[in-house]
Amino acid sequence: MAHFAKIDNNNIVETVIVIANKDITINGEESEQAGKDFIANVLKLEGDWIQTSYNGNSRGGYAGIGHTYNKSKDIFKDLRPKPEPEIPRIKQ
Repeated sequence: MAHFAKIDNNNIVETVIVIANKDITINGEESEQAGKDFIANVLKLEGDWIQTSYNGNSRGGYAGIGHTYNKSKDIFKDLRPKPEPEIPRIKQ
């Protein structure tokens, strides 16, 4: 299965969809452009779609909703603030 992330104008991932490999394969090779064409022409979805790897094998890792896409480095990163760890309090 192939995964594509839709990014907004600020390069933030809005959603991720799954497409069958057969729908993005040309002459036996997967093609990101074929996936983008499938999304636009068959699924009729608009937007800027970037292929991502569920296994994290490319583009820095899997694109999750809320992650940021860095176009110059061609990677997805989770730049959201991490929650502060809760410090247990000892009762006296």
